[in-house]
Amino acid sequence: MVDEDLRETVIGSEILHHGRLGDFRIDTVRFSDGRTSTREILGHPGAVAIVAIDPDDNVLFVRQWRTAAGRAMLEIPAGTLDIVDAAGTIEDPELAAPRELEEETGYRAGTWRKLAAFWTAPGFASELMHLYLATDLRPARGDRLGPDEDERLELSRLPMADALAAIDGGEICDAKSIVGLFWTARLRASDPA
Repeated sequence: MVDEDLRETVIGSEILHHGRLGDFRIDTVRFSDGRTSTREILGHPGAVAIVAIDPDDNVLFVRQWRTAAGRAMLEIPAGTLDIVDAAGTIEDPELAAPRELEEETGYRAGTWRKLAAFWTAPGFASELMHLYLATDLRPARGDRLGPDEDERLELSRLPMADALAAIDGGEICDAKSIVGLFWTARLRASDPA
């Protein structure tokens, strides 16, 4: 079987901390040759990220402080999938993406397209990021969902060319935004209609 020699089987797991974003744990693994080792893991429910393009062909971004990076960052809207019940059931990404777009930007999309799913940091985290393209945007009215209580966000808009230049200039430097913008630019180049 392909990759069988690389397989690591988890034979034990110790949760060090249970947090809002997941569990920090140490997994004991067994290699195919019988040796064992440990892996430090952030067990994460997954997330969604959205490249949202308004009717004027601008990409919507949120600027927010990121403590781990020690700076404010310009990013595409995104958010963690909710754990919806005591059994640990994880929210459907197809439902989470519209919620996160509305909470972070105040907009709803008429058209959705799933672009990809990718692992953000598979060396230590189980976060699978689901990437979407949202178009036909319109402002949410009246019953608008707002940002989470602990979020302070500023909405920004950039034309796609300026967004790509912001990557080159280091202003946009988070992986999900870079992947989302490059994916969308590649998609547009292959199908300009």
